Amino acid sequence: MRQRIARWARQRQGEDALPLTLRSSRIYILPTRAGLGFAVLLLLMLAAGLNYTNSLTLFITFLFAGFALISLYDCHRSLRDLLIAQVEVADSFAGQPGRLEFHFDNRAARARQALQLRCESGGVARFELPAATACMQQADFLLPHRGRHALGRIVLASNAPLGLFRCWCWLHLPLQVWVYPAPQGTRPLPEAGGPRQREAAAQLASGDDEWSAMRPFQSGDSPRSVAWKLYARGAPLLVSQYEGEAGSRRVLDFAQLAGLDTEARLSQLAAWIIECERRREPYALQMPQQFIATDLGASQQQRALRALALHPG
Repeated sequence: MRQRIARWARQRQGEDALPLTLRSSRIYILPTRAGLGFAVLLLLMLAAGLNYTNSLTLFITFLFAGFALISLYDCHRSLRDLLIAQVEVADSFAGQPGRLEFHFDNRAARARQALQLRCESGGVARFELPAATACMQQADFLLPHRGRHALGRIVLASNAPLGLFRCWCWLHLPLQVWVYPAPQGTRPLPEAGGPRQREAAAQLASGDDEWSAMRPFQSGDSPRSVAWKLYARGAPLLVSQYEGEAGSRRVLDFAQLAGLDTEARLSQLAAWIIECERRREPYALQMPQQFIATDLGASQQQRALRALALHPG
């Protein structure tokens, strides 16, 4: 039944696009367990008041019923016209929680209370939005397997103000997240310039002393290789790297991890990549059908880890 309702809601709403304003037509509301218990109590009070013709009991019954109706309207209003300006998703590692960042814009003159944000594969984030403010809220998700995944349905709900009703809306956002292999392994980081590294790098070297890329300056680099013209223009110290330097590169080689299964190799390579970034030491990645040239930094780490994530199992 839940799967049928989910398919019906997705067909009815279609794919969402940001920025997104929550209209009344996509907000659903039902009584909670506390609300159902409160309704039963009101019915019992109504029956007792009519049976004994007790005016005070009837007055209290209708007064509480009025509170319930106001609560119904107020609960629905806690989501209506809320603007979701942007949603950002960060890459994560298998078995570790990832993070979604929702940027809300509450343009109403009243605070929105008791809000709940939940992913299909994550916990529940509870928060409030002050009146006439824009703020960011984080929600966690957990994906156990590496690869590139599309995030499922996201639920935004509220049970304000009394907890008698729960209103919610389903968000079908085109969000994709990269899940990298878990960085695990006990093998030491391979030394730069080893036999296997020279062989792997030589396969892609186009010739001696051919310029390849720029990398950050390291202690021991020759001053002749520093790009002084770029440094004079305000750039950091950069060193020209040539294909003729391939023998001194650190190559993280998939084939070097003999005796491990595929997932263990990928986890070990992920741990090596993170260690190289921590040490600020440039590295290359040699996969069976892909080679990532020597570099360092966030973009290099992202390229290398995504290559591991997409490797066939």
